[in-house]
Amino acid sequence: MLKGIHPLLNADILHALASMGHGDRLVICDANFPSAAVAAESVLGHHLEMSVDAISALEAILSVFPVDTFDVDIPPACGMQVVGAPDEIPEVVQLADPIIKNAGANIELIERHAFYASAKQTYVVIRTTETRFYGNFILRKGVVWPK
Repeated sequence: MLKGIHPLLNADILHALASMGHGDRLVICDANFPSAAVAAESVLGHHLEMSVDAISALEAILSVFPVDTFDVDIPPACGMQVVGAPDEIPEVVQLADPIIKNAGANIELIERHAFYASAKQTYVVIRTTETRFYGNFILRKGVVWPK
């Protein structure tokens, strides 16, 4: 155990998060997401796993991960739109919204295939055991400002 580090963050996840630079993106995905296939095209080239729901994973990751809000043309946090009902907000996204807002960002929902394409361009894919549909998020890493 490390002092001050969320207990859900294992060595592999901490290494991946620390290796990312400003503007790099990560995926936190649900159990149904094609994580291995998508991650094969990511920078890291494989997916990591967290045996928790997506909300717990978000809370743990955002305890150490600064979200980038610098570039207003690129959303700092994305979720996946409901197929056939793009204005619907899934329960898991409703639960994630205040957590991501607390990190200084808003969630922008994007079309499913656009989400997959974007996910393939990320640094790492972190698969959770989330069973609620649409528990998929892309976060863009920001900077840690000097004190």
